[in-house]
Amino acid sequence: MSIFRGAGVAIVTPMKDNYEVNYDALETNINYQIDNGTDCIVITGTTGESATLTEQEHVDVIKAAIEFTRHRIPVIAGTGSNSTQTAIELSKEADAAGADGLLVVTPYYNKATQKGLIAHYTAIANAVKAPVVMYNVPSRTGCNLMPATVAELVKNVDNIVGIKDATGNLAQAARMMYLCDGNLELYSGEDGQVLPLLSIGGIGVISVLSNIAPRQTHDMVMEYLEGDQEKARQIQLSATPLIDALFSEVNPIPVKAAMNMMGMQAGPLRGPLCEMEDAHREVLRQEMVRFGLLK
Repeated sequence: MSIFRGAGVAIVTPMKDNYEVNYDALETNINYQIDNGTDCIVITGTTGESATLTEQEHVDVIKAAIEFTRHRIPVIAGTGSNSTQTAIELSKEADAAGADGLLVVTPYYNKATQKGLIAHYTAIANAVKAPVVMYNVPSRTGCNLMPATVAELVKNVDNIVGIKDATGNLAQAARMMYLCDGNLELYSGEDGQVLPLLSIGGIGVISVLSNIAPRQTHDMVMEYLEGDQEKARQIQLSATPLIDALFSEVNPIPVKAAMNMMGMQAGPLRGPLCEMEDAHREVLRQEMVRFGLLK
């Protein structure tokens, strides 16, 4: 049984003006997501600025998300690191806290070989009981999980169950699904390519867009999975200019700007990220108006 089907939100970590984590806002944002149809909370991922959280903050934010969600929908915790041991420690903490799944990004900067990736993921998965979703985003990590590597891991490690694919390479994703022979839970990591990945066997998205448009993102996926491909297509295409605006600067700069425009208390960004350029912000605002998120 899959961890979730539909739209999981790659939720931001809201900050106070002094850059401390804003737990009150996190609880409010989680409730907003659940009230608007989101199928899973994905905490401490890229969008959650996990790279700027201390290890203790990382654990505390995961625990808070699990507490605030109160078992209404699953919580997947981002626990990846470029250190295998650190990833094991974070994964064990999240597992013990009750996370429904773990999202483990490929080790960044180190540029591990495929053999090294197999050892890395196997060691992490063997240290926990929770199901593991691999996260492949080569544009950020400089490291690409190849289809044969994914297939070997899924075949040989029982609790490696899925992948968040943010390669933008549909041909690679199709070969991966072929080699896994239906034994892989595929989630899109690209808001602009949700339907293409659903068409080759995907079951959902882990979404930045969901932070500001949870209902629409959920509906797009579920309409497709339930057979109304035309309605799903209309949502995907109509969201395209907004998605482009959300990635006009590095994530999560634009989505935090968008949330703050909507009064959602995302707060500032921790360095080295900085606030959005005024010209890009205006385009984002206009697209939010067009999509019905602002007046």
